Amino acid sequence: MECRVGCGACCIAPSISSPIPGMPGGKPAGVRCIQLTADNRCALYGLPERPSICVRLRPHPEMCGSSAAEAMELLSRLERATQPEK
Repeated sequence: MECRVGCGACCIAPSISSPIPGMPGGKPAGVRCIQLTADNRCALYGLPERPSICVRLRPHPEMCGSSAAEAMELLSRLERATQPEK
């Protein structure tokens, strides 16, 4: 599966614990990555500064669904399911 151009759900829905340029503490779930452009593209794509977790993440139908809105819901649900109970 190819990444859906302009989706950006994987740069918003999940938390990222590793440092990101401009976000040294990573980013919380549901917060737009500072490196996500206005047209929902990664400004670090292909650059060595891109976090390794982002480089390793690959689009998959179970994660991306059939639309950006569905991807946001699926990734948000996955984020909630993988968080420790409080």
